[in-house]
Amino acid sequence: MIILGIETATQHVGVALGGQEGVIASFGVARGRRHAETLAPAIDFVCRQAQVDMGEVGIVAVDIGPGLFTGLRVGVAAAKATAQALRLPMIGLSSLDLLAFPLRHTRRLIAAVIDARRGEVYSALYRQVQGGVQRLSDYRLQPPAELACELEASGDECLVVGDGAVRYADVLAADSRVELGGLGYAYPLASALVELSQPRALREEFVQPRDLQVLYLRKSDAEINWDQRRAAGDGAPVGGRG
Repeated sequence: MIILGIETATQHVGVALGGQEGVIASFGVARGRRHAETLAPAIDFVCRQAQVDMGEVGIVAVDIGPGLFTGLRVGVAAAKATAQALRLPMIGLSSLDLLAFPLRHTRRLIAAVIDARRGEVYSALYRQVQGGVQRLSDYRLQPPAELACELEASGDECLVVGDGAVRYADVLAADSRVELGGLGYAYPLASALVELSQPRALREEFVQPRDLQVLYLRKSDAEINWDQRRAAGDGAPVGGRG
């Protein structure tokens, strides 16, 4: 059974195809939030390279966040539309899980960190277990300094990955026991999405498109700005990202 994986939680856009034999084709590019323009051609490219017709796809897997609101909405909407059109089940996985999975061979504590903007990060902690990683914490939204204190207090050797680790490197790597994964581990990968989805597919841990929920962790900038205007009581515009 072939799995189509769609990943758009950060500025990176990724698409992959795979099944029991592993990942057979993947594509990834970071183009600064041009998700809508990039995703459809990426799906077509991966299918052509793998010589797979969309009719051969049996499952649609998608990154459900946390991450950039615009990217998540584009990716999840495209994944849902594809699943509905082909009448396929879906699997949704967290961007933080996808970041941690490629580090499954390290014995160090893993911190997956995604830049949430507004001076905050999305994060979760993981440990190596047989065949993968196990999440030790909730998915969280917090200031990077708070995460740095938590890593220091753990007393463990830590490996920190994600674009949040890149942006807040000076804060998160202040402790000598903390190592940053670097740009090679900055983004969740669609190939990891396909690999992690395979055992779930074998256990038939599916969700229908209408039931798939996005893991936002906080309100969008538009909702935050609206709440601020209401609190101010004057309807004046409040600056911020769109």
